[in-house]
Amino acid sequence: MHPAMTVAIAATFEETRLLVTRGTREVLRARLAPAVLAHRWAVPLLLEGLALGYQQPVHVVLYAESPALSFGLQLTDDLGPGQRTLCYDVELIETADGEADWGGFDELRRWCRGERP
Repeated sequence: MHPAMTVAIAATFEETRLLVTRGTREVLRARLAPAVLAHRWAVPLLLEGLALGYQQPVHVVLYAESPALSFGLQLTDDLGPGQRTLCYDVELIETADGEADWGGFDELRRWCRGERP
């Protein structure tokens, strides 16, 4: 059995930070354009590509500074719950103080390990 694959995403109005882990190993770390500038299929296709490339579903942990950002990433539906597809499922989280660790990846690493605010 392959180690579980987790993608932590922190979407803010300035940028979208993404950390992909497989088990305890970091596979990908990226700073992408803010969700308001990204094409609506960009993140769903990225997640599907990761799932297909590693031949296993991906668990996504998503923090968005605003509900509009998570909807803009096409990872939530109109009512707010996270999307679930054959390739990925999305878990929405809120940070304790309303802000994700701005600029760093430490908080995203904790989310990938299963720690929640």
